[in-house]
Amino acid sequence: MGSYLRSRFERADIAIFHELLPPPDGGGNQFIRALAKSFEEQGFRVVFNKIPPGTKACYFNSFNFNPSELRFWRKIWRRAGPFIHRIDGPIMVYRGFDDGADQIVWDCNRKFATHSILQSRFSLEKHIELGVDLIDPHLIMNASDPEIFYEPKSRAPFDERRIKIIATSWSNNPNKGLDVIQWLDQHLDFKKYEFCFAGRIQGEFENIRLLGELDSMTLADELRSSDVYLTASRFDPCSNSLIEALTCGIPAIYLNSGGHPEIVGGAGLGFEKPEEIPELLEVLVTNYHLYQSAIVVGSIASTAEEYLKVAGLQNK
Repeated sequence: MGSYLRSRFERADIAIFHELLPPPDGGGNQFIRALAKSFEEQGFRVVFNKIPPGTKACYFNSFNFNPSELRFWRKIWRRAGPFIHRIDGPIMVYRGFDDGADQIVWDCNRKFATHSILQSRFSLEKHIELGVDLIDPHLIMNASDPEIFYEPKSRAPFDERRIKIIATSWSNNPNKGLDVIQWLDQHLDFKKYEFCFAGRIQGEFENIRLLGELDSMTLADELRSSDVYLTASRFDPCSNSLIEALTCGIPAIYLNSGGHPEIVGGAGLGFEKPEEIPELLEVLVTNYHLYQSAIVVGSIASTAEEYLKVAGLQNK
């Protein structure tokens, strides 16, 4: 009740319901932080997990919030603007099992949402396949914080060093590509390539260097010092890690699954089996500047503008 009393004297334009985790953390937290910062840079006052008087729009994220809190605030401030649900998944598809999280998301969408935002066409089509009718769906891809993720000024020529490949993941779910990483650890030409992995992964490796869990600034430095990003995650609807890597100016080798092809476009090459990766790396490295010049990623400012349009808000 204390936050309720404080909110009577507080003003906000936008409310975001999301339980932020302390860094280092996963892509969803990174995106929500960047989105909130962009809203504020565009002149909007933002609060988390409450709805003060005058709030013009409320965004709530997947199942990563307290539905009871949202229900409480929605009853108090009935004049609050549209309720927009940012939806991931279907979660059961990329986790590989159904733990009930999707049902929570769908129930919240039905109870609270006036609009929905999905991050890829893959995600929308999978929901349709499952027979889920989301409330007024819109497609808006994620973006990264430009103060953290940006291109380096230059890179040393390949003929002076080994080519650096990097992979990242904040989940040790096997669907994040453990089998592919293990195959590469045994079969990649480590005289020509070095391979670093940042984040969480189960297993022991002979040749791949494990960096552990890194904060965003350190991770961005590692990405900028790398040449190729590799992602082997399955059914990932919109990988923030992949977007961060592209934003740092490195093309990708990716498993042809989930939203990866939508994100990468012409800025990389997709594979079906790990045995294809060495040849794809040769093609990418030989034509490196061609693939690098094909990188197209949206800015967080333009992404925030699209979120505002869904809410019927204009830039201040």
